[in-house]
Amino acid sequence: MSNVKISMAKFLAKVGGPLSKLGSGSGKSFAGIVFSKVAGIDAISELSKDLKIGSVILTGTNGKTTTTTLLIKLLSNDIPIRSSYESNTINAIASALIQQKGDVGVFEYGIRNIKYGIPDTVQRVVDPVGVVYTTISPEHAQVAGEKNPFKDYYKAKELLSQGMQRGVIVTNTDDPRTAYLGYKKRNDVTINYYGLEVDDIKDFFDAEAIECPACGKELKYEKRFLNHRGVYSCECGFKRPEANVKLTNVEFTNEKWMLTIEGDLYNYPTNKNVSFNVDLKVPPFGFHNIYNTLASITAYATFTPKTENIESTIKEVFNNLDMSFIPPGRFEVVNYENKLIGLGQGDNGDAAKINALFMNQFIEGPLEFIYTTPEENEEEIFEDHFEVIKALKPAHVIVVPGRKSIEKAEEYYNIIKKEYPDAEFYPLSYDEMTKRINKLYELAIESKYDYVIMTGCGEEQAMWENIKQKLIKR
Repeated sequence: MSNVKISMAKFLAKVGGPLSKLGSGSGKSFAGIVFSKVAGIDAISELSKDLKIGSVILTGTNGKTTTTTLLIKLLSNDIPIRSSYESNTINAIASALIQQKGDVGVFEYGIRNIKYGIPDTVQRVVDPVGVVYTTISPEHAQVAGEKNPFKDYYKAKELLSQGMQRGVIVTNTDDPRTAYLGYKKRNDVTINYYGLEVDDIKDFFDAEAIECPACGKELKYEKRFLNHRGVYSCECGFKRPEANVKLTNVEFTNEKWMLTIEGDLYNYPTNKNVSFNVDLKVPPFGFHNIYNTLASITAYATFTPKTENIESTIKEVFNNLDMSFIPPGRFEVVNYENKLIGLGQGDNGDAAKINALFMNQFIEGPLEFIYTTPEENEEEIFEDHFEVIKALKPAHVIVVPGRKSIEKAEEYYNIIKKEYPDAEFYPLSYDEMTKRINKLYELAIESKYDYVIMTGCGEEQAMWENIKQKLIKR
């Protein structure tokens, strides 16, 4: 690739940069599209060389955006960074590399399959020094209208780090699937694991069999924290690795949660081990965000060049955290005239379970469950959702289409009605989103129950965030 062609591609991309501001989110991709069209996708490797420390890419099934947001807050306290989030395209990464300045890149990258996610290509041209895994569960079974087998989905996640020969993989040790990705790369790169070391967080769902990612046999669990996450082992010898960064104490109150986090891990820029111990006060932001907190802190302590700032920066960011860091549409509990309404996106089984665990800490009386359904060919997601509904033992259930198919939503409703005969169904059209939003809002505020949970599938920002804001700004 000639330097002239790359320079011309950079120039054209920068000239077109202002147009990218017309897009939504932080991961605007216009400049990257221009650059790739002119210089080719392989030329992105030349952009990556501008970073003195390198790129860190975050992926997983759930928690990507929140973890990326927190990591950006942490690292930005120490050094200028280039970043993009809420993105699943290589062009968004290229745009950030072209338009921003900084010695390290922080990029969220959503991957559902190899064909559309091109994780091996991303790894090759971005050449990350860090890949951060949140959790991996078989939730995104459909891509572009086609079923996506979990083994292919899992392989796509693995390919993002499989080619690494330097740097650090930061991964969740409580999740056997992400832990195994680190385990397999332990001879090539450093692995920094994070996880829970407490007894105060327990799963209340019926235990399901989880296959060992190493041999396929059933894992044995000493305890479970959330769904398939916990302390596990297999007769083949694979077991939960020791966490480098761990939650060692937690205290829950209605207003604040107190977290103690201890760390002893490898820091990439200084090529040495560092340790820290912090006591944090955070909003009651849900059990899932404890994992996002651990992931972001582990990644920050791994890649900051200013190791002397680790404890002070962590305290500065988290002790001043409010709920605004949660991306639009994510689950929150709102107090509406002394009625507690928990609402937000739960478009897969794992997310819905996490939402239910969060809501469960507030429930002190009969609960109404307003459920928004998945689409056609998403029966597996519905089955997981139905387990969540039954686990919360609601006094009443309302079913509303969460996606486009009203007919499929009614099929799901008829299954639910067998368990809850007085369940109600509202066939609200996807094409009339404003009407759907207004009705869901009305159902929540007019509920005769003091505790309401509204979750399932839906348009993340167009639906959930609008309902949430109507509740908050009443």
